[in-house]
Amino acid sequence: MQVRTRFAPSPTGYLHLGGLRTALYTYLFARRNGGKFILRIEDTDQEREVPGAVEKIYASLAAAGLSYDEGPDVGGEYGPYIQTQRRDLYLPYAQELVRRGGAYYCFCTKERLDEARAQAEKEGKTFKYDKHCLHLSPEEVKRRIEAGEPYVIRQNVPTEGKAGFDDLLYGHVEVDCSTLDDNVLIKADGLPTYNFANVVDDHLMAITHVMRGTEYLSSAPKYNLLYEAFGWTPPTYIHLPVVMRDATRKLSKRYGDPSFEDLLDMGYLRDAIINFIALLGWSPRSEREFFTLKELEECFDVEGLNKSPSIFDMDKLTWFNAEYMRKLSFEEFYELARPWMAKVLDPARFDLKRLAELLQARTEVLNRIPGMIGFLAEMPEFDNDLYTHKKMKTNPEIAKQALEAVKPVLEGVKDWTEQGLHDAVMAFIPETGLKNGQVLWPLRIAISGLASTPGGAFEIAYLLGREETLRRLDSSLKKL
Repeated sequence: MQVRTRFAPSPTGYLHLGGLRTALYTYLFARRNGGKFILRIEDTDQEREVPGAVEKIYASLAAAGLSYDEGPDVGGEYGPYIQTQRRDLYLPYAQELVRRGGAYYCFCTKERLDEARAQAEKEGKTFKYDKHCLHLSPEEVKRRIEAGEPYVIRQNVPTEGKAGFDDLLYGHVEVDCSTLDDNVLIKADGLPTYNFANVVDDHLMAITHVMRGTEYLSSAPKYNLLYEAFGWTPPTYIHLPVVMRDATRKLSKRYGDPSFEDLLDMGYLRDAIINFIALLGWSPRSEREFFTLKELEECFDVEGLNKSPSIFDMDKLTWFNAEYMRKLSFEEFYELARPWMAKVLDPARFDLKRLAELLQARTEVLNRIPGMIGFLAEMPEFDNDLYTHKKMKTNPEIAKQALEAVKPVLEGVKDWTEQGLHDAVMAFIPETGLKNGQVLWPLRIAISGLASTPGGAFEIAYLLGREETLRRLDSSLKKL
């Protein structure tokens, strides 16, 4: 039997990180087992659909490197792969279920249901449909349908016994049938509910393994009742624990948590995100932390999954990203960093390639680059206390002495390169009676206004150029 997995998102917006992890694990499981990874769009809840969301799903999976073997935009023998395009498939199956006794027509009005719900609430009970329409005769059902009376088709859940299923991660899960409601399978508009469509589609698409979040654990017994009523073999279930933002709440766009697209736009690297997401709930059989997608395909296994919720730690993701930045070739880094540098610096004026060389080891996330180099475009205001540095044994008074001494040396430098600046200044420092740090620290502060910069005094002076360096030096001296 060939393994067939599916990722079945609803087009309600961007791909959130919990969804990305489900897609990733589903993809990895298929690849590890030589199976097929299918994309299916579950859009039966038309009210929640966001225009353009389907295209965003395609783009997100492509950006993540998760190529699917079958799907709406790639085709396949089990299509269509968008549920609203399959709408004519579901009613016949629901009608078959009615004939088998696993479902029934319901003509209850919204008013009756609202009254029943209000009464249950008044009595402190959980509302459950009371099977009011279960025993309508086939003749009455036919008459009411032909009269144009609105109806839904409900699942006929047994009132006694147990309903359960086996999960590869959670083992055997079962509930009392008496606690389950007769959910709607076909809505009044003729569209199936998610609960029904996903069962029919998984069967028709020959899905062998279903990986999804634990929020579906409570629904799975009802799904298995449908499989039993049809006489179908259910897929193997693997329910994944939630991804939490912290110990108290799940990741949610509503609270400002980033989506996959947000992280890419911020300048996190795709490979770093995928590596980090893979370890949110899965542990390899070693202390190893860094994996390419191809390596994950080769080593991912269900045994490494854990039941506990995982915490999405932005600091840990940032650490991962910084490590991936350093592993890039310089040319790769430069191509990624150049647009971010160009946001604040004129490429015609600054040597962006040299600046990128200085930035690569210091860059954690690409969107932080403008803040790291903005001082080159405009000198920031700073307090003279910045000249004080215990290790360098300097303070504002020593800084003034050092800067006044080094100014004419800089004015006389003809080879305005890092090496030329280095040779001229370092040859002069012994004449001042000062230590290297007592000259170089004040010089960096005077021309950058910052204690931490990509590169030291010579690199900054080279990038700024002679005119701007001397202008800043004069301005800083006047304030000492």
